This record gives sequence, C-alpha cells and structure tokens, in this order.
Amino acid sequence: MLSLSLMVSFMVQRIVLVFILVVALMLGGCGANAATGLQAYVDSIDGYEFLYPTGWVQVEVSGNADVVFHDIIQTSENVSVVVSQTSSNKTLTDLGSPEEVGQRLLRNVIAPQESGRNAELLSAAAAEIGPKTYYSLEYLVQIPTVNGEFQERHNLSTIAVSRGKVFTLSVSAPEGRWPKVENRYQQIAQSFSVY
Repeated sequence: MLSLSLMVSFMVQRIVLVFILVVALMLGGCGANAATGLQAYVDSIDGYEFLYPTGWVQVEVSGNADVVFHDIIQTSENVSVVVSQTSSNKTLTDLGSPEEVGQRLLRNVIAPQESGRNAELLSAAAAEIGPKTYYSLEYLVQIPTVNGEFQERHNLSTIAVSRGKVFTLSVSAPEGRWPKVENRYQQIAQSFSVY
C-alpha cells in the first residue's frame, strides 16, 4: 500500500512538473513572439545591419536604394537603405545638425520640388551609440494620387556616416496604418547600425 501511494505521489509530482514546464514555455514563447517578429538583414560588404519584419520580402526597385524590403500584404509598407559617398574624413555632425540634415533629406529625397510631394519634418534627434552618431528623423509626407488628392504617409529615417559613406535607413507606412505599426517601425529604425 505504501508503495502505491509513493507511486501516485511521484506521478502527481511529474504531472505538476510537466504542467509548470508547459506553462513556462508558453509564457516564454509569448514574450519571444512580442520581441521577435523581426529578423536581421546584414550587409557585411557595405557594413550595415538592421531588423525588418518576418515575412517581408526583398524587392528590386529602380533608383539608388541598396536594399528594399516590403510587406507582402501591405506592399506600400517598406524599409530601405540608401548608401551614398561623402568625403572620407567627414562625420555626420560635419554634414549639419539633425534638423539641417533632416531638411536636406526632405528637399532632396523625400519631397523634391518636382515630385509634387509635400513633407513636414516632425522630429529630429541625435544619439551617440558607441563611437557612431546617428540621426533619427520623422516625417509626415503627402504624395499626390492620380485623382489629384494626396495620400499621407509616415516615414522614419536613421542616418549615420562611416568610412566615407552616408547610410540612410527609411521605413514608411500609410498614415492610416501608422498607429498599428509605429512601435514596430521605431524598433526597426533604432536597430540600424553601421560599422
């Protein structure tokens, strides 16, 4: 009789232990999914990396983007990196303050005069991460549509300079989707690093 009660006790302990492990794995999986959902893109030749949403696909586009990914369902949601040359001894601060660089990017890339686009620089900030300076820029952009109206988009850009190159990561979504994707897109913009 004693051996039977020991066996039952042992079985109950094992069931409780298995239950605790399953719950721990489920809770750990929930936390990982909230923090994940992003995967890394690394360009070791040009020397940069960033995170982008799992399930997005790399696409070829005309222009000077080094790489572009977009959502397969919401194809207008995208992340891209442009790499351009500068003097090898220039730093990001040599190019101007965050606001000055943000306005220059607005005038020359985001909403050049001939594009018909309107854009507003919403915020510009600098951060020192290790030995590098990064500028974080946020824009509201109005793009003309075929019927003469405007589509509003929200853009985040992160800019850095390394080895005589200016690196610009931009992530963009329609303004109507912005409340749903803002946190994720902030993660993407903040994940950008150059070396």
